[in-house]
Amino acid sequence: MKNQNIIFTAPGIAELIEREVGMPEEGQILVRTVRDTISAGTERANLIGDPNISPTRGGAVTFPRQLGYSVAGVVEAIGEGVEGFSVGDRVFCAWSKHAQYNMMKATNVYHLDDAVDFDEAALIHIATFPMAAIRKCRLEVGESALVMGLGVLGLLGVELLRAAGAVPIIAVDPVPSKREQARALGADYALDPFAEDFAKTVKEITGGGVKVALEITGNGGGMDMALDCMAKFGRMALLGCTRSSDFSIDYYRKVHGPGITLVGAHTMARPKQESSAGWWTEADDERAVMRMLAHKRLDFKCLIEEVHAPTEATEVFARLAKDKFFPIVQFDWNLL
Repeated sequence: MKNQNIIFTAPGIAELIEREVGMPEEGQILVRTVRDTISAGTERANLIGDPNISPTRGGAVTFPRQLGYSVAGVVEAIGEGVEGFSVGDRVFCAWSKHAQYNMMKATNVYHLDDAVDFDEAALIHIATFPMAAIRKCRLEVGESALVMGLGVLGLLGVELLRAAGAVPIIAVDPVPSKREQARALGADYALDPFAEDFAKTVKEITGGGVKVALEITGNGGGMDMALDCMAKFGRMALLGCTRSSDFSIDYYRKVHGPGITLVGAHTMARPKQESSAGWWTEADDERAVMRMLAHKRLDFKCLIEEVHAPTEATEVFARLAKDKFFPIVQFDWNLL
């Protein structure tokens, strides 16, 4: 069967390329994609060939390569040994690709509640990243929280912090439109990190500093600024991928002295089999986000800024390679 795929064929270049897809083997499910979402940070790093893509390897990045990883669609075919799914089921997937059809491990496919549309479902997997970071920080109801960086993960983090009972929530980004978006999603304050007396303002708002911070810029300067805003014994999740180590932090005064806990919050740093307090498996978080959407505790529709046909992939990813403030974009595969 013919399958259209978005492939990064060279640094900064994406193309829509036709490849064959077969029938699922044992333990696999073939999913016809309806919507998928670009996760700008990771996909930009892969698109431009950042040698520090993975926390466990470095060196030259080879092409072609294919990204994606958060898809919603319909079951097209089922391999042997797969139970609980039928052809035609509405599903969402983790670790998928930007493709018309995704051949998935059955363990990475989840039933989609009828109350959740495909566009929201295509953000579920990405939403599990900030959800895990919040859990690792052991946020308690009524604690203050700061989100440093308002890309897709930061905006999702604002929604999740509100649902988790954080107050006040302070959203931080230099881009005014992102700050406005965060306020619309439930942030109590939205601040420019480069404004005069930024950290002082945060401490005045919170009565001494934030208890929990999500650092999502992946930038050493962002981490440094966030540390200036922390309360004593605060917890900071390093959710953004800080791929460059070319920065310094005054750990003695900003971490060691005030007793700050720094938490590595890469989404792969999870238990594989059994959830426990603060440390949930990926599967449990996937289903938790879906339930929250189904019960209207979360609203992802307002996050989606652009929808494109896959035939526009070359132009869309050319923008991603160069645009520092890339919007939240989905592909609608029904437009092929």
